[in-house]
Amino acid sequence: MMTNNYEMKAYQEVQAWRIKVMKRSGMANRFTKKAQNKINSWIPEQVHKIVTDSIKNMVKATLAGSNMMTKKLISTDMILEERDKLLEEKHTSYRKTAVIEGAGTGAGGLLLGAADFPLLLSIKIKFLFEAAAIYGFDTSKYDERLFLLYVFQLAFSSEEKRRETLFIIENWDEQKEKLVDMDWRVFQQEYRDHIDLIKIFQLIPGFGAIVGAYANHNLMDRLAETALNVYRMRILDERPRND
Repeated sequence: MMTNNYEMKAYQEVQAWRIKVMKRSGMANRFTKKAQNKINSWIPEQVHKIVTDSIKNMVKATLAGSNMMTKKLISTDMILEERDKLLEEKHTSYRKTAVIEGAGTGAGGLLLGAADFPLLLSIKIKFLFEAAAIYGFDTSKYDERLFLLYVFQLAFSSEEKRRETLFIIENWDEQKEKLVDMDWRVFQQEYRDHIDLIKIFQLIPGFGAIVGAYANHNLMDRLAETALNVYRMRILDERPRND
């Protein structure tokens, strides 16, 4: 049973967030996605495979490194409010790192701008490991590391894929039995489509520093909001409510 007003408030915030996630995208976003799909259809399959394998290897290396570096489970005695506050502290710290990194690589034009992709990806994955530990989930288990990737995908994907991913997350105990690995082609394409446009502007010397800092700030905010609500949902859904 939810034990205090904070948990009831958190539950209501999760429901409001869920509605936002399920909301139909605006016309501009739908048009952009259609254009990106068309462009992707022109790219040779071999190029898709190379990009997919590169991101798959990059993410798996980051997962392995982050798991070794992340502190293990936070005390189970912590209440939800304490966990949420700790996550916000981590979010502020990681966002600051992402902003500095975005400004630095953006200021460097094309060469350093290209380096932003793996660096920001690494920051995001490490943040998710911290989030899992804060809410008491053991990332030494394969299924929890896989769950992290679905949280990532939920944060950075199109309308259709968001709904599909949210369903998997909401029904994780059942769905994880059906999952062996990520669909890496979908994972990399959704992520690239989500950030491609803003990152193109980041490659412009001088102006790129402003864009890089702003973009990374917003991308970390989106990821933190997603992680907060997903992990709240996992904890609160285990408890009966006073309806």
